[in-house]
Amino acid sequence: MGQRKYPPLTPSEVEAIATSLGFAHKNQVGSHRSYERLASNGRPRAIITIDMGEDDFNEFLIKSMIHQSTFTREQFYGATKRTASKASVKRFKLSAAPEQE
Repeated sequence: MGQRKYPPLTPSEVEAIATSLGFAHKNQVGSHRSYERLASNGRPRAIITIDMGEDDFNEFLIKSMIHQSTFTREQFYGATKRTASKASVKRFKLSAAPEQE
């Protein structure tokens, strides 16, 4: 059998991905934490909601969080060394914002 397209992730792994992709903790309601990334470099503002009460996220929830992030699957999983290895994708690093004059 082949490797799953969306390997399971833990809440702490998704938090590390969000932080690496430029998201900042915004608020928390119960076990749900919201992370926000402001619009920049042609990418729209985005909010990811992470349920910290889960053990592992299933494929449906991971796909939803990837969609919320506005990044591709490869960019999302590649955001940290650990998750890039887990999904067998290249490490993705955000490029620095161009300086404005």
